[in-house]
Amino acid sequence: MGRVRGGDVYVVQPTGPAVNAHLIELLLLLDACRRGGAHTITAVVPYFGYARQDRRTRAGEPVGARVVAEALATAGADRLVVVDPHTTALKAMSAVPVEMLTAVPVIAAALAEDLPDDAVVVSPDLGAVELAEHYSALLHRPVAVVRKTRASGTNVQADEAVGDVTARPVVVVDDMISTGATVEAAVHVLLARGAAADITVAANHGLLVGDARSRLAKLPLRRVLVTDTLATEKTPQEPPLQVRSVAPLLADAIARLHSDRPLDALLTPS
Repeated sequence: MGRVRGGDVYVVQPTGPAVNAHLIELLLLLDACRRGGAHTITAVVPYFGYARQDRRTRAGEPVGARVVAEALATAGADRLVVVDPHTTALKAMSAVPVEMLTAVPVIAAALAEDLPDDAVVVSPDLGAVELAEHYSALLHRPVAVVRKTRASGTNVQADEAVGDVTARPVVVVDDMISTGATVEAAVHVLLARGAAADITVAANHGLLVGDARSRLAKLPLRRVLVTDTLATEKTPQEPPLQVRSVAPLLADAIARLHSDRPLDALLTPS
């Protein structure tokens, strides 16, 4: 590690799969910077692992998001920068300030390059409605919503679509694609409701765990658009994957923080 004493240090490390290994590496880097005499240390975490574990649903369950936030602060982070975390409650859980950047404009700009005029932005469940409305405002397209029921992590039942999708191209948006079950269920409902077989899926984070890639590859998708908050690798069963970089977003945020300028234009809408 180079000389950090007295410096304004930014440690960039996503904590995606393998989450625990990447998290420990980040904690050790933060500790090394602290012991090296850094003046301020900012943990830049493009994908924040354990963000989905933000509440207890039954007795004896940990709140992983809070545990990780506290661990980062204890290791030496004076500030945390994340990109589109699963929960905004992270701000309340963290002992240090949290800046929540959004990659939605990055993805929306890519979508706008060839988005049909009659396209519809679709939320694949009720939890993504606010996100879909953000895309709708940027793309100037209407919103439809799919109602779903999750039986397990890999088993999702979608029941109906609210909004006019008949014979129209659709863009299904979500904060992340994990197993692909939510996308799969939403696509089946949309096609059953008469949507055109011109379907784009866009997500801020492409985890693509388990059989997600093969599941998406079997769907009639024009493209799957994600960012590089997580590394993506080619597989034999590959959906039409396109990746957009968040490097300019992170660079802009770091430059603003270093010069004490506001981040308002880069933040997730509250």
